[in-house]
Amino acid sequence: MKFMKLGSKPDSFQSEGDNIRFVATELATDIAINVGEVKFYLHKFPLLSKSARLQKLVAIMNEEIRDEIQIGDIPGGPAAFEVCVKFCYGMTVTLNAYNVVSARCAAEYLEMYESIEKGNLIYKIEVFLNSSIFRSWKDSIIVLQTTRSLYPWSNELKIVSRCLDSIALKASMDTSKVDWSYTYNRKKVPSENGSGDEATQWNGVMKQQSVPRDWWVEDLCDLQVDLYKRVITTIKTKGLVTSEVIGEALQAYALRRLPGFSKGVIHSNDVSKHRVLVETILKLLPLEKGCVSCSFMLRLLRAAVLLECSEAERNNLMGQISLQLDEASLGDLLFRAPPAEAMIYDVETVERLVEGFVLSQRSNEISRESEFGEEIKSPLRVSDPRARVAKLIDSYLVEISQDQNLPCVKFFNLANMISNFPRPTHDGIYRAIDMYLKEHPEISKSDKKKICKLMDCSKLSADACLHAVQNERLPLRVVVQVLFFEQARASTSSAGGQIGSLPQAGSHGSSRSAATTNTGDEWDGVPTHEEIRALKGQLAALRLRGTSDKNVSEGHGRVGEKAASDHNNNNNKMKGLLNPKIFSRLWSSKDKQGGGELSSSDTSDSPGSGNAAETKSTPSRSWRHSVS
Repeated sequence: MKFMKLGSKPDSFQSEGDNIRFVATELATDIAINVGEVKFYLHKFPLLSKSARLQKLVAIMNEEIRDEIQIGDIPGGPAAFEVCVKFCYGMTVTLNAYNVVSARCAAEYLEMYESIEKGNLIYKIEVFLNSSIFRSWKDSIIVLQTTRSLYPWSNELKIVSRCLDSIALKASMDTSKVDWSYTYNRKKVPSENGSGDEATQWNGVMKQQSVPRDWWVEDLCDLQVDLYKRVITTIKTKGLVTSEVIGEALQAYALRRLPGFSKGVIHSNDVSKHRVLVETILKLLPLEKGCVSCSFMLRLLRAAVLLECSEAERNNLMGQISLQLDEASLGDLLFRAPPAEAMIYDVETVERLVEGFVLSQRSNEISRESEFGEEIKSPLRVSDPRARVAKLIDSYLVEISQDQNLPCVKFFNLANMISNFPRPTHDGIYRAIDMYLKEHPEISKSDKKKICKLMDCSKLSADACLHAVQNERLPLRVVVQVLFFEQARASTSSAGGQIGSLPQAGSHGSSRSAATTNTGDEWDGVPTHEEIRALKGQLAALRLRGTSDKNVSEGHGRVGEKAASDHNNNNNKMKGLLNPKIFSRLWSSKDKQGGGELSSSDTSDSPGSGNAAETKSTPSRSWRHSVS
């Protein structure tokens, strides 16, 4: 910390109690000055030679025949006044970052100008500020903090603006030119001290540690929110600091100033104070996409909801989050619902975020179409943001499904928003549906049928199919559909990729075709234990058949007329495994078509119209909820 010493005489100020200060000299004091609650017994000559204001006050005192002068509004109070008085007496005074602003404001109040005496206090303080304080990173921050209690004097004297410029210029410097002093908010690690095993050396010579681009963010966290806002605004105005670093600075400030922020709660009774803080951070957030992590913005949104921040600020934040929703994690979305609501989680907020994401994706697609003149359809990629959001919301649906008070319409609306998003498998949405059915056994058949339409049975993995066939919570229609697609998959595998007469893409290849000859209650009801066992046995037989046929096709020297004859016989046996009670009408309808399509007036209900030949089983996945 920088400091400056003024004067050379010893300090002869003494106290008498808490409210009396006097100068111990051989000469008797001839003036008493009341500064607040403290009375100073002083001498006129050294004071009047340096302070124009005291000259005026003494003149008024003499005219009114009074013995004392009242000064109640001097900035800095008795402490700052004493510094000025000691300077007048020539006593030793030490100025530093903590008291220099109060001394400067008090000197301005007392009018200690150069016109009164050369080398007066104002001049010396200004030299100290410009040559030392504003050149020091740490001192500039400390001085800025002290200006809050001295407003508006510090503002009128441009001390605040000069501090802001000093801090902003230092934060905007090229890091290669920064002499990082490791201020009070960060200590050196052993490697940076040149010791320890982690010390970086090159040919035996210690390598200079590079300064990180966000070296300054933690030091600014000590500032109160009003000053912090002005500092960040000034830094942004300079235009030399990237938006990513600004985002890091705001995140560090929120973590420091909002207790419990990292855990999604606010531990404080001072709601208004923290509301101002959150709203300030929201106004300072960079608008560029990707400059601030989605996780941080979601925590900000949670805090904004808890603190009841302005609707406009929340809407702007939600718009930014929607653009990066694919970067979020499940824990970020689990907002607690307001206490007045029956539900556990705030599903409505997540719905609005997903809706914003859908609109942004649609806008991107329109932009690409207008740019290239035609619709651009790319295959599913792991990096596809829609696929990541679909996986995220599937997991979210699993969590909120455990809420007994979650209405079916809420579950359906949220799941339906992403129903067209690409997914490698539909295992996630199946798991969510299964959880909802488990926790809400009282829902109607129509609601059960409605949410089951969200799932494409042709896109379930092998493990998911096995789970679904044994699932007594699913309607019989869905169980039969799952078994049908598993049979199609097994037939495709046994035919070595030749799908033959299996349902083609675009055809009504769904087991719901059998609904044309069955009542709604029969198909929408849950399967019995006997039917479950029968379906399970058929599924196992299909898999065994597929594995056996694959081994036969891979055996060199066995491919001949006998092998071909055996293959045809095995296919006939596999068809014979199907339960006549469930599939007799399904296959008879298929035979009548001749082209492999199943005609039905109810096929529009089927969520699975994909190509059976393109359906591939995914790696095994352990299921959290087993069938009881």
